[in-house]
Amino acid sequence: MNTTTSQDTAIPRDLDGFRVDFHGQQKRADIVLCRPPFNIISMPQRDQLRAVFEALDRDERVRVIVLRAEGEHFSSGGDIKGFLEATPEHVSRLAWNIAAPARCSKPVIAVNQGYCFGVGFEISLACDFRICAQTTLYALPEQKLGQIPGSGGSARLQKIVGITRTKDIVMRSRRIPGPQALDWGVATECLGVAQLAGATDALVEELIGFSPLAQRTAKRLLNETEDALLTTAIELEGHCYSRLRTSDDFREGVEAFHGKRPPTFTGR
Repeated sequence: MNTTTSQDTAIPRDLDGFRVDFHGQQKRADIVLCRPPFNIISMPQRDQLRAVFEALDRDERVRVIVLRAEGEHFSSGGDIKGFLEATPEHVSRLAWNIAAPARCSKPVIAVNQGYCFGVGFEISLACDFRICAQTTLYALPEQKLGQIPGSGGSARLQKIVGITRTKDIVMRSRRIPGPQALDWGVATECLGVAQLAGATDALVEELIGFSPLAQRTAKRLLNETEDALLTTAIELEGHCYSRLRTSDDFREGVEAFHGKRPPTFTGR
């Protein structure tokens, strides 16, 4: 596997609790949480994660971003003491920072195992795909601290599972195991721990086979029409479809289909 670290790019060297691995042949970059044993996410780390997602979004070598962690657990959540020490201005940026995967124009895959609590769950919910282990436990446990989720967790979760299940999870600090998360639509896939890496590789390979332009368009359309009326969403979908019809990638896709050959997309 062709892997390089963040020092080969414009990404800052002194990352707090995580690193960036590049897999050139796969056109993939991995953001790897690496503060064992629980990969607690610090307040400064949130700012850095946002900056790294933005940098990778600008990097033309990268087609897919993977968010994963070293060790048994994805993340047990944030640095609790950090909340008391943070300024109001810093706290006001929490949701914006953690929403970076959703704003990113490229596909983002979260790979979850073990504890995926608090901000670890929230940033995973901001990703496009969640591949989890059967041993994964998802939770928003802020009620135990006299708080509520503050980085978009309850809002994003409610869009996925509805208000009844979200109240059950948030108001009771309930832990949701991987298989149940799959059943509820929180997870895209649920596998054994040993299968996570292979499933991630397969999904990356599948995603880079599509048109980058069509993928960017689909992600933005779906994100921006989530709260729209059906008629509005259909209208916007039609406009996006019309624009893509004039793209080089669409012409290449049609010609490849009729020529019975794999397409070579350029993102234009």
